[in-house]
Amino acid sequence: MLPYAAGAVRDNLTTLVLGAALLTLALALIGGRLYLSGRAQQRDLIARFDDRRPGSPAAAEGRRFAALDRRLRSSGYGRKLDLRLAATGLDLTVGEFTVYVATAVVGLWLIAGSVLAAFFGPIAGLLGIWAAFAFLNWQRQKRIDRFINQLPELARLLANGTQAGLALRTAITMAAEEMDAPAGEELAKVADKLALGHSVDDALGELAERLPSRELVVLVTTLVLSSRAGGQVVDSLRNLTTTLEQRKETRREVRTQLSQVNMTAYSVPLIGFGVLLMMDRTGPGTLDRLTGTFLGQAAVVTAFALYALGFFVIRRMSRIDV
Repeated sequence: MLPYAAGAVRDNLTTLVLGAALLTLALALIGGRLYLSGRAQQRDLIARFDDRRPGSPAAAEGRRFAALDRRLRSSGYGRKLDLRLAATGLDLTVGEFTVYVATAVVGLWLIAGSVLAAFFGPIAGLLGIWAAFAFLNWQRQKRIDRFINQLPELARLLANGTQAGLALRTAITMAAEEMDAPAGEELAKVADKLALGHSVDDALGELAERLPSRELVVLVTTLVLSSRAGGQVVDSLRNLTTTLEQRKETRREVRTQLSQVNMTAYSVPLIGFGVLLMMDRTGPGTLDRLTGTFLGQAAVVTAFALYALGFFVIRRMSRIDV
């Protein structure tokens, strides 16, 4: 009886061990499948709800210079540049912009060194870097101006939606579908934030940070206060629509009046560059002899500094906040 009992115990233990092993394997397979499914859903959410869909980390994998882009995004420079690119609406990643700017700087350096003199190569490279970031600021301001021009229509759509009985979140989603870019794109980001559970205050606050302007701050403040206190949001938006229309016309008149002054700001540095070209063409080798001494180099640097100072002074004098 004892050998039979011992064999039965061994059989039971073997069956138990095999059953536990099969159960563990099945749970491991189920867990692995759930993990892979969760990762796929996470990637889909990142691609759908990221603040910058074209330049998001998920979308950047299929772009040029993806490895460089991943490294730059982990640095402070890359994060700041990513925010600036997001505000411009350009379909560029951090890696692409950095490579393009570096290529342009090298090209300008070589062209200026060969056409003018070797001393002008580094100056042309620095001007190329400044021009690249000035272009980003110009694109950002251009997008802000376009968004400001759409604010009256946006306020009107939100007023009509809330008057029809829609919630503010639903009215924002409806406006995002009906409006063109950039207002439609920015409102879509706000709607995505709201869908993820963010508050109206946080979602609209991020919008005001991306596209800062007085008009947008007033609209955001009106919507936030109305959502908090439950005030007469329709009447507030109606009055705000009229005010935004008036400010839009005033901004257009001011921009028209200052167009000649802005043209002068850009003409002054171009005149200086034209003088340098005339000097080199009139007497070949003049710029090489001029920049061959410390006194000549100091004179050239001082001239460039004065031209830059004149440009910024004229731009500052023509900047009128309305």
